[in-house]
Amino acid sequence: MIELILLAAAFLAGAMNAVAGGGSFLTLPALIYAGVPPVAANATGTVALLPGYASGVYGYRQDLTPIGNLSLPLLSVVSLVGGLAGAGLLLVTPDSVFRDIVPWLLLLATGLFAFGNMLAQRLRSLGLHGNGAMLGTLFAVSVYGGYFNGGLGILLLAQLSLFGMTDLNAMNGLKNLFSAVLTAIAVVAYAAGGAVEWREALLMTVAAVAGGYVGARVGRKIPKPVLRTGIIAVGLVMSAVFFLK
Repeated sequence: MIELILLAAAFLAGAMNAVAGGGSFLTLPALIYAGVPPVAANATGTVALLPGYASGVYGYRQDLTPIGNLSLPLLSVVSLVGGLAGAGLLLVTPDSVFRDIVPWLLLLATGLFAFGNMLAQRLRSLGLHGNGAMLGTLFAVSVYGGYFNGGLGILLLAQLSLFGMTDLNAMNGLKNLFSAVLTAIAVVAYAAGGAVEWREALLMTVAAVAGGYVGARVGRKIPKPVLRTGIIAVGLVMSAVFFLK
């Protein structure tokens, strides 16, 4: 029964990530329900969703472009270092502490998903400029992604729009690249720290890949407002469940 719950959660999470995002709203609660400690549940769920980021990079490979005079290798290194820092922070967070902040993290990720466009507009109005600001904000978002993956895509898109990017394909390409890089190094750190439950991770990876394929094909037929509303509802329900526990 537990295996079926994990498979279903990973399948739906893969489908959600393929069409809109929010997969962590399902993988983290499912793993905690299955008895995996909170820190390990977060790490294991991140492992399961990593292939989706990698396939996203491949899908947008022709749209990947540098940002001004900042090369893709440099940007990737900054994202990698940030992801490693976030993963390290997660590994030193006690399970009891992480359990207490899980509902807040889920609520934050839900808010990012719901109000991502408004956030991007507000950030754009700040008018930040310069390579230092670009690299600094990318590092900060990557630290968040290495610590807690939920809402990462929204934050990355908002951060890129802050510096004047408007080509959605190019933004999605960079979003997937940075997500894959920081998540990959975070997974290495999680594994080195013994935080990954590999049986559950491999089981969920297969289901998430299948869900991503189905989501990419079926999701286009579902109106975007319906998808967004459904994912926000899932995020709010999961947040409420953890607040009440």
